[in-house]
Amino acid sequence: MTIRIYVRASTKDQDAKRALSDLIAFSKSYDDNHVEYIENYSGTKLNRPTLNKLLDDANQGDILLVESVDRLSRLSQDDFAILKQRIKDKGLRLVVADLPTTHTINDGMTGEILNVVNNMLIDLLATMAKLDNDKRRERIKQGLANSGYKPSGKTANTEKHKRIKELASQNNMTKEEIAKAVGVGVATVYRVLKEGVVS
Repeated sequence: MTIRIYVRASTKDQDAKRALSDLIAFSKSYDDNHVEYIENYSGTKLNRPTLNKLLDDANQGDILLVESVDRLSRLSQDDFAILKQRIKDKGLRLVVADLPTTHTINDGMTGEILNVVNNMLIDLLATMAKLDNDKRRERIKQGLANSGYKPSGKTANTEKHKRIKELASQNNMTKEEIAKAVGVGVATVYRVLKEGVVS
């Protein structure tokens, strides 16, 4: 078992390593074997290079340790569902340092109930993190609108989306292999296949 410690801050001006020493100390209650993943990237993005590397590196039974849910996700509900599925597919156990109910494994009925409670709490905290981020973005947007700035949007690459679906329909490649073949992130593959339509 490896403890995979993930720390994230949104910008290079913020200190992503701020909580690292506390998480390393915390991880020792599980195992001395840990790996650190440090990322300066927005939590609103599903496709994050360091998080993708962590998920690629992970093995069944490893622990994904984060300080709080908002360090892992400020994603929409759909994207957070994709991330949770990727974590589950890798067989990772999510431990959130500031959510004590995730710290222990209980077998039997108590364990099942605790898993349901943890999933609900994690979903709730992720939703709150997203709402907090949305409010902040709305304030920024209002400020930019008042200044006359008009941003341009990014359009989806429909050819790549179509190719993802073609490869997936053959049922002979993993999502990671499809991502490499098409030249996109694994998160994009999950999103396109989940949506089921070319967007």
